[in-house]
Amino acid sequence: MRSNMEQSATLDIETLKITQEHYILASQSLHLPRPGCEGGGCEGGGPGAVYGWRKRGLYFFLLLLLVTMIVNLALTVWILKVMNFSMEGMGSLKLNQDGIRVEGKSEFLSPLYVNEIQSRGEGLLVLKSEKNVTLNARNDQGQLTGQLTVGAEAVEAQCQRLEVRSSEGGRLLFTAEEEEVVMTTEKFTITGSEGAVFGHSVETPLILAKSAEDLKLESPTRTLTMEAPRGVEVSSAQGFLQISGRKDLQLESTEGEILLDANIIQLGNLPLGMFSKSTPQASYEQSIYEVCVCPSGKVYLSPAQSSSTCQIMNNICLWS
Repeated sequence: MRSNMEQSATLDIETLKITQEHYILASQSLHLPRPGCEGGGCEGGGPGAVYGWRKRGLYFFLLLLLVTMIVNLALTVWILKVMNFSMEGMGSLKLNQDGIRVEGKSEFLSPLYVNEIQSRGEGLLVLKSEKNVTLNARNDQGQLTGQLTVGAEAVEAQCQRLEVRSSEGGRLLFTAEEEEVVMTTEKFTITGSEGAVFGHSVETPLILAKSAEDLKLESPTRTLTMEAPRGVEVSSAQGFLQISGRKDLQLESTEGEILLDANIIQLGNLPLGMFSKSTPQASYEQSIYEVCVCPSGKVYLSPAQSSSTCQIMNNICLWS
């Protein structure tokens, strides 16, 4: 028993010696000089210290970052100065409570969506484009409802109804729809040298020429027809009235009469009718003639005598 106790005491003393040796070795290792730091070349040797070329690279990076920040700040100040930034806007672009005001010329490279474009009170609103200027109107679904295109060759408007109103009072002057075109002006004037050409019928209450100018209604290749439910009036306050045609000239009244009311009525180039064989021939020196009418309505002349010389059976009425 005694030998066992002496043996355990010896083991504890040896263990204590080993522990003291480990502590001394650990303390000495903390004070050993690091490689490259002989002669006191290293300072502040903490656990996270940077040494050598890494330290110089870090300083260079910090210097480069500082220079970049200074350059960016200088460029920002220069841009603000050049663009004339202020609390009201930027340069010629001013921000108001009513919207945006642009002074001078402006160029838009992308579509512009606005509710209203208005010029200054003393200036004009000018829209310029190298190709054309197009104004589009769309509904809530984005569908195109109206379009106005101003091009080099034509001005085109695509809409359901085109209206032109006067500047005073907004009175309607002109409307154009798919089915009809209506002009509500008191006078429609055409000043072209060739007049106006209508491909189909024209409905109007009055056709009037300017003062001291002639009015001419002409159909060069077809028939000219004038109709009205209550009559057609053709009058000339000054000058003469001329109605001519290449073939037939027809004046027709279905229920009324045709009245030629004038001091002198002249019917020129009427054919001269000849007597039948039962009637003696008239003298060639005849100066007074009688106006005769065939059953067909053809008018011809017949030498006047004491009694009527109009013959039904003559060469004029037979061939009419």
